[in-house]
Amino acid sequence: MKIKITLFAGLLISTYSFAQQKDSVVSQEKLSEVVVTGQLEPQSIKKSVFNVRVISKENIKQLAANNLADVLNQYLNITVTSSGQDGRSKASMFGLDSQYFKILVDNIPLVSDTGMGTNVDLTQVNLDDVERIEIIEGSMGVTHGANAVSGILNIITKKGGGYKWQIGATIQEETVGKEFAFFDKGRHIQSAKIAHNFNENWFVNIGGNRNAMAGYYENRQGKDYDINDGLRGYTQLPKEQLVGNAIVGYQKDAFRIFYKFDYYGEDVHYYNPLVNITDNYPFPDTYFSRDKRYITNRYYHHLNASGNLFSTLKYNVSVSQQKQERDLENFVYHLDTKQETDNTRDTYQSKEVFYSTGTLSNFFDNKKVDFQLGYEITNENGFYDSSVGAFRDDSQQGVDIRKRLENYDVFSVAEIGVSDRFSIRPGLRFSFQTAFDNQYASSLGLRYLFDKGLEARGSFGKAYRTPNFDELYTYFVDSNHNMQGNPDLIPETSSSYEVSLKRACTLGSGAQISNNLAVTYLDVNDRIDLVTTQVTPLSYKYLNINKYKMWNISTVEQFTYKNWNVMLGAAVVGISRTLDLAAENLVSDDKFFYSFRINSNVSYNITKWNTLIAVFYKYNGQQQQYVAGTGADGKAGFFLNTLEPFSYMDASIRKTFFKNQFEVTVGARNLFDVTNLQSMQNGGGGGAHGDGGTTSNMLMGYGRSYFLKLTYNLNFN
Repeated sequence: MKIKITLFAGLLISTYSFAQQKDSVVSQEKLSEVVVTGQLEPQSIKKSVFNVRVISKENIKQLAANNLADVLNQYLNITVTSSGQDGRSKASMFGLDSQYFKILVDNIPLVSDTGMGTNVDLTQVNLDDVERIEIIEGSMGVTHGANAVSGILNIITKKGGGYKWQIGATIQEETVGKEFAFFDKGRHIQSAKIAHNFNENWFVNIGGNRNAMAGYYENRQGKDYDINDGLRGYTQLPKEQLVGNAIVGYQKDAFRIFYKFDYYGEDVHYYNPLVNITDNYPFPDTYFSRDKRYITNRYYHHLNASGNLFSTLKYNVSVSQQKQERDLENFVYHLDTKQETDNTRDTYQSKEVFYSTGTLSNFFDNKKVDFQLGYEITNENGFYDSSVGAFRDDSQQGVDIRKRLENYDVFSVAEIGVSDRFSIRPGLRFSFQTAFDNQYASSLGLRYLFDKGLEARGSFGKAYRTPNFDELYTYFVDSNHNMQGNPDLIPETSSSYEVSLKRACTLGSGAQISNNLAVTYLDVNDRIDLVTTQVTPLSYKYLNINKYKMWNISTVEQFTYKNWNVMLGAAVVGISRTLDLAAENLVSDDKFFYSFRINSNVSYNITKWNTLIAVFYKYNGQQQQYVAGTGADGKAGFFLNTLEPFSYMDASIRKTFFKNQFEVTVGARNLFDVTNLQSMQNGGGGGAHGDGGTTSNMLMGYGRSYFLKLTYNLNFN
């Protein structure tokens, strides 16, 4: 640990040493990247009060990323985990799961099974039409409402282009671990897009993508394996994803309007490890298994208009309608004939959401003072079929549950330029809730520009998280289990503080250096958790009972010189998680456990060969936390759970031909071959089936894989 601390301290010292350079630093007056997330209007990163991180389109291309999971694996404070049961990948930030981290597309929260913008399956977010990704860490409750507790991620899609016609097509072949075949192994991606500018005002973009992942076998034997030894099926499930999108837009002077439509379809196949035998005496036995597939269809509509009112007022209004349905198809698969019978398909989950948000700003037509008024309307209509889920309605088992959740929010933000150097940004939101008590969020942002390009920012924010569908309505009771939701849950509340220093400069040699140092503190109260309410017989219930605290100290160093581009980031994250066992009147220790993390990427452009070489690296240090469980003596208690450290490394080589019209990218993901992480729990078994100490594995991926991507682009006027 001393080596890690020394390395981190060195990075901090380098931040200040660059910030204090005098003789070798010259003024840097280059154009800054424009960001939109959390801003009153699009503006440069330098002018933003928030500390905005940007994942550029170039970063996405270097990773040959097809979906959001491919990208976020390399982000410093985000951990991506996979599920072998339903094929999903989720993101957690600062140790808080995906319920606290909000994902948006063009400022519209993306619908998911249990929320709006939260619990999003990262593999279901396609990146074909993405211009860039903007991330703000910490509370964003004022501008983005419920559940923006640990941060927000906003995907900015491409709108229009610089040519009259832009046509592109991509084929990507990728191994899944060591497994590859053109049809029944590996990952196979095809995409096409076309963009047309009719004139200087009208444009249209259309695209489509197919991503077929044939599953990860590892030690499993696939769907046609007929021995009942638990090896039938896949470690990660086969899935096929189809994506279609279209956008049409018009712009003239300050007025802009666009309509965007996205379709997402997914089939995930689950093959039961249990093989059944039919005795056909005197004929040979036959074998079958009871399998299922999950079928998802999602429709996304977004209409946005922005412009000026009464020559000075600026408005921006979005209206969105999203619908997602998940069907479960059960069937019997006959291993001898490879035929399916007894297919039954039912919708077990659906959610339809109407969402609208809008702002008015520039009330004073003054560069020193700006004021913004905004609203947000969310109307969610959710349905779960109790026959395939663990849900109830009105305390009755076996009854489908249908619920409508609504909120109507108003918010205001002011941006005051006290001087050319110093600006203040206060904000307040009030949310009228139909299912919970009304909520509010507040924030205060400060920015000061020192000499020599040093930028200082400070922010404070209060946010809230509303309970999700599972926490409210789960009902799973049988002879061995008693797990219940709680419709009386209240929203969690949180406070977030961040201070950051940023410096960008150009050295006399022409090298460009930027440094970003940030310190963040997050405190979450009334945290919802599944709590043991009775030991004999064992019963659980969701309650507002836990507390969560987090410290994060991070630094990011960027160096650009000629054809080199180098980034190095490091963070120390400390997490305190207080647990409460209501049944035993026990409260856990609130000790902080610290984890060290690094990420880096290096790229070199060989201009003579039109070739770019890029390497990405990420290290996640050991993570520890207390978990509730029962020991070998049958008594409930708290036990220390340790997740071992791990590293990711991705690499790619991209070469262009024929005046950049044809592009070839080859590379590898997860070079350190991470598949499962060992999770060790000392002294307890983690719940009802504890045995005094356990070691388990957490599925992280399918190991080292290789890819080849071929892209053709044709642009002309």
